[in-house]
Amino acid sequence: MKTLLDCGLGLAAMLLLCLLPMPYGYYQLVRFLAMVFFAALALASLHRKKELAIAPGVLALLFQPFLKVSLGRPLWQFVDVLVALALIGLWKINRNRS
Repeated sequence: MKTLLDCGLGLAAMLLLCLLPMPYGYYQLVRFLAMVFFAALALASLHRKKELAIAPGVLALLFQPFLKVSLGRPLWQFVDVLVALALIGLWKINRNRS
């Protein structure tokens, strides 16, 4: 789980880079990587406590690139920042426990 959360820091950085004007392919890549990351986090959480798997599962569905969720650029930017801050906070909490 620790290695997975370390990958979350990289994803947080990529989500924050989404605030800048980037090529469309970058946003597609971030959505795909976020979907894979949150699906893996949901599976890891499911093995620990079933209640904790809901949030990453919902995030995996939100970020999946196949059936796009149209939120508009300002709302997506808000979601990106919120999720990035949550990933950083989760990483800090997990690091302090170790």
